[in-house]
Amino acid sequence: MAGTSSPSLIFDHALLRQRLQRAARAPADFLLHRCIDDVLDRLAAIKRPFLKIIDVLTPVPLNPSSLPGARLDHIGFDTLQGEALGAPSPPYDLAISLLGLQFINDLPGFMVQIRQALKPDGLFLAAMIGGQTLHELRTALNEAEAEISGGASPHVSPFADIRDMGALLQRAGFALPVTDIDSLTVRYADMFALIRDLRAMGATNTLFARSRKPLKQAVFLRAAQIYAQRFSDADGRIRATFEIIWLSGWVPDASQQKPLRPGSAKMRLADALKIPGQVKGSDAP
Repeated sequence: MAGTSSPSLIFDHALLRQRLQRAARAPADFLLHRCIDDVLDRLAAIKRPFLKIIDVLTPVPLNPSSLPGARLDHIGFDTLQGEALGAPSPPYDLAISLLGLQFINDLPGFMVQIRQALKPDGLFLAAMIGGQTLHELRTALNEAEAEISGGASPHVSPFADIRDMGALLQRAGFALPVTDIDSLTVRYADMFALIRDLRAMGATNTLFARSRKPLKQAVFLRAAQIYAQRFSDADGRIRATFEIIWLSGWVPDASQQKPLRPGSAKMRLADALKIPGQVKGSDAP
């Protein structure tokens, strides 16, 4: 595994594989379908061919017909050995990862491995769950458990913050890093309808720090009350926030555009903006 130290284990990958296998029998992952449509739109805007592609940790492998003319390899959690990428035959032109990176314990090290699997000027394009996702459910469950049981254990995974992801791309060695957010609100009849959807997506709790004791029914009922009181609309339906962080970065290459060297500009900013009253030439401060 790439990286200088062994990270603490946050996610139970064996349990995650079980949840994803169960979900694959009756897939209901509207988030994944949204990301697949989005990534194809983003690729269509890039006027260059990608002939050798690796799909990394997308819960359901991408359909090769959606990327015609390309060789498409897939690495999923079912084939991942620890967190060693073990790419089948690098280097690749493009690496795609949709809704899988948020379950990696050593994300910086894993992103370094993805960069190493790409050729110079290769593109990394990924979507992962962001920090505001399910904040309503997290609040309701934590407050209900603290009220009834006297303490709370984690029930919703800690998700990434977009402010950190651009720096993480650079740390992994990617050039021209770009991040953006796709945020959506989905409405449900109640908290239990939301939880059923999460189970169908294989997105329930896989934290190592989770409590092994099942939550009391009273905690769920109280959490549903808190949820409805704080996060419902006038018609009684509750809101659930899903935040998707998009990441892109390129493997450095001499052909890429470089920023200008400091002091190499040919015109003062004030002159370019035509700001009145500014002194030009040798008298300028």
